[in-house]
Amino acid sequence: MDEEKDLAQRKKEAAERAKQLARERLAARQADEQAKSAAETGSLKTPPNSNGSQLETTKGEATEPASADDLALAKKRAAEEARARAAELRRQREAAASGAATEGDLEAAKRKAAEEARARAAELRRQREAAATGGATEGDLEAAKRKAAEEARARAAELRRQREAAASGEREAAASGAATEGDLEAAKRKAAEEARARAAELRRQREAAESGAEDDLELAKKKAAAAAKARAAALAKQKAAEASGDDDELAKQKAAAAAKAKAAAAAKARAAALAKQQGSAGDEGAKQKAAAAARTKAEETDGGTGRYAAPSPNDPLLEKYVRIIHEHLGSDVLEDAYINRLAKDVPTLVVKKEAYYKVAELLKGHEQLRFDYLSELHGTDFQTHMEVYVHLYSYPNRQPVALKVKIERDNPEVDSLVPLWPGANWPECEAYDLLGIRFRGHPNLIRIFLGEQWVGHPLRKDYEPYDAEV
Repeated sequence: MDEEKDLAQRKKEAAERAKQLARERLAARQADEQAKSAAETGSLKTPPNSNGSQLETTKGEATEPASADDLALAKKRAAEEARARAAELRRQREAAASGAATEGDLEAAKRKAAEEARARAAELRRQREAAATGGATEGDLEAAKRKAAEEARARAAELRRQREAAASGEREAAASGAATEGDLEAAKRKAAEEARARAAELRRQREAAESGAEDDLELAKKKAAAAAKARAAALAKQKAAEASGDDDELAKQKAAAAAKAKAAAAAKARAAALAKQQGSAGDEGAKQKAAAAARTKAEETDGGTGRYAAPSPNDPLLEKYVRIIHEHLGSDVLEDAYINRLAKDVPTLVVKKEAYYKVAELLKGHEQLRFDYLSELHGTDFQTHMEVYVHLYSYPNRQPVALKVKIERDNPEVDSLVPLWPGANWPECEAYDLLGIRFRGHPNLIRIFLGEQWVGHPLRKDYEPYDAEV
């Protein structure tokens, strides 16, 4: 609607300018004709513009036929200019609405406005010259000046508005062409409302967090109270059961003791039968071996009741170790192989003294075993014999194994494992110092605690101090 009004106003102004121009041209032609006629007759009866009535009469006679074409041409030119200005204004508004009011567009608008101003100044100067030659009045000149000044002010105001819209980035105001103070105030109010809303939301979140913390604390208190009540109830129930079932517990204990005694008797009977079958009842080693087997079987039972415990998860590992050793070293190098339930179900291999080093070497070097770490080595005095216990671990396979070897107590000597695992150096020196076990092939077997002058080995069961005061 504003564009239509602007276009109509421009058309009206253009029509008025065309009429004024036509009148000025008509007056100029009449002045020329009078000058020519005066030159022909030799006498000028009436000077130009001296007789107002004659000029008006002549104007009245010639205006209609002379100004029709000029008026149509002026109207056409004014309409084209108005359409061009409307298109330019519409383009500027669309560019501002899409956020494309760049500095280049602003400079182009400035240059165009300057060119238009120069064109209007030239037009005004031409009109002034025509008025001076054709008798334009002072009032028309002043009206033209005022009109040009108004147009210049309007264009300056439009340019200033466009600059403000581009600088502030208010695209909606630029798109609608109405970036007024009211819009700015509305934007400020909207920003203030959003800030207040954000503050309220933040305050609400803080309050929710505080209340949530309180709720968590209350919930934790309730859980603790419930747990305490449950423990108290369980304790009371246990006490009541103990008070009411003492006889049953005593009967269970008696039954368990009887089962253990029965299992021990059965183990002794099996040991005796085994010794009898081997025909070496007087052989102390056979008795010890049978007793060890009996103890192993007894340990495998569940509480001495005769029921075998559940299979160990490391049973497949033990079977793999035994199979590989049998394949490479024979079936006569192992005295026993079992799962040690009291040591986290570690697979345990009891090897013969002469095969001790070969088995250790196979455990370290075999592709499927690769026990690359020695974590423990110590000796034990069993009075009838001594044992060396070695704990190995395979980091590539994440699997353990224990290696045991029995040696004579009178001459405790066995191969050293330092060539295979250097970490066995000090543990073997410790076993030598405290038990007197000698390790063949050790690079520097010394007493690391007591010194070479110390008499005896303190961890032997028959140790007697050399100095009674010590």
